[in-house]
Amino acid sequence: MVKKWVSLTLTAVLAAGLLAGCGSKSGDGATKEGETAKSNFNETGMPIVNEPLNLTFFTGKSPTNGSKFEDTLVWKTYKDMTNMNITFNLVPFETLTEKRNLALAGGDYPDVFYSARVGSAELTRYGEQGVFIPLNDLIDKYAPNFKKLMEQYPDIRKGLTMPDGNIYSLPSFYDPELLSMLIGTPLWINQEWLDKLGMEEPKTTEEFYAYLKAVKETDLNGNGKHDEIPYSATGITGLVDHLKGSWGLGTSGLGHKFVDVDPETGKLRFTKAEPKYKEMLEFMNKLYKEGLLDKEIFTIEGGALNAKGQEGLLGATVVPNPETVMGRKEYIGLGALKGPHGDQLYSHVKVPMVHVGAFAITDKNPNPEATIRWMDYFYGDEGAQFYFMGKEGETYTKNADGQLEYVKEITENPDGLTQDQALAKYFTWLGGSYPGLVRESWFKGSETLPSAMAAAEKAEPYAVKEILYNFNFTLEETDIMSSIGKDIQDYVTEMEAKFVNGSASFDQWDEYVNTLNKMGLEEYMRVYQAAYDRYQAE
Repeated sequence: MVKKWVSLTLTAVLAAGLLAGCGSKSGDGATKEGETAKSNFNETGMPIVNEPLNLTFFTGKSPTNGSKFEDTLVWKTYKDMTNMNITFNLVPFETLTEKRNLALAGGDYPDVFYSARVGSAELTRYGEQGVFIPLNDLIDKYAPNFKKLMEQYPDIRKGLTMPDGNIYSLPSFYDPELLSMLIGTPLWINQEWLDKLGMEEPKTTEEFYAYLKAVKETDLNGNGKHDEIPYSATGITGLVDHLKGSWGLGTSGLGHKFVDVDPETGKLRFTKAEPKYKEMLEFMNKLYKEGLLDKEIFTIEGGALNAKGQEGLLGATVVPNPETVMGRKEYIGLGALKGPHGDQLYSHVKVPMVHVGAFAITDKNPNPEATIRWMDYFYGDEGAQFYFMGKEGETYTKNADGQLEYVKEITENPDGLTQDQALAKYFTWLGGSYPGLVRESWFKGSETLPSAMAAAEKAEPYAVKEILYNFNFTLEETDIMSSIGKDIQDYVTEMEAKFVNGSASFDQWDEYVNTLNKMGLEEYMRVYQAAYDRYQAE
């Protein structure tokens, strides 16, 4: 994994990019620049610009990505097609929020935020300030693929339109019919170890517990040591989001992590203070106390987790697919586990528009028309297929049924690379968050492998049906959500970890709930409910 940048390095690189890619924005300089950009721009066809255009992108990077996007097949090829030279300034996802906020608040931001997970609150705030430019007219004139997609799925426009009526971003959008993509990271367990233990695939939370306990107590990898790790992941969030459905929570999908719709009242409820949520955390605390969760679960990063997986140490995990990130084919994805009260909901389902602010153009961009065209290509079939599959004969072939398949150098790499490691030479979609369109016909990542599709098939009967897209708060509401709301969410996240690891006793639960109320939970829910009511009325 590429080493993390420190803030000073990021600022220096961004500043250098701005000097290279952006001219004056005032007086005659701005007028001349606008005229030059217009004369250089082609409304249709390739190249997009006649004279080379240099742009700088603030870009989120996953541990599975390569360290230089510009060297990959997709971006080298697209540079030649478009005549647009993109410098991708990579920021690891682990530090992305902090670096993005610093860049926006300090004014040291580039031409585009790409794969940078810009949230609705930031889009509203910085859109109204003029940092992010409105895309409504640009989409209408120069983004035919995305315009068509919004017509096909009206919820996209609904989710992208901020309270002031403007669209400031383009999303990462998954085909709503492709459940394996909406699940993204199933709860995987080791089928070979299940067989050795003589156990059936867990169907309940108690059976899952029994499996993890058996893993801890048995030398399943046969090395004479008890080094098996029953469950590991990067943090506890993935497990929380899988298990909460076993207690009847998470009815609205992963788009709203702290609230869902109460099936009895039809109103929003704050799930993190529900008695059933306490029960779920008590279950997770039992796993932690008995050593069934990795002792490094709160600190481990993706690369280290994948290394443990490659060593064959994991009984269960939450990742896109052990086959691609760990080179392990012995895992199966679980369906919805039935909880102690009979609840059986598969709650780990993303919003199809999984990242609202996957692509946002700033006011420092010298040619927004060319930039929107550059992005729109990937919302059409041709561009999306190219983005995910590359070039026929070089990175993929067509089988007898006309299905696209990666070449064997990728799927069975001669140098022993995992599929993701082999793909990183050619592509940058690994790890998610990219703007664009995902459909099964051309997306051949871990989510469409047979093991992932089988997991989705198990999940389907119990999967969240009424997935709520994001709500867009007014500027006043955003202020409340970014102050009271952020404090509440940070406190919940902190206490969630403490309840699980035992540093907070469950005797403190009432105190925890009282603290939430004192922090302004009633106001938080009033704002959330108002946004939900607007959403329902649209």
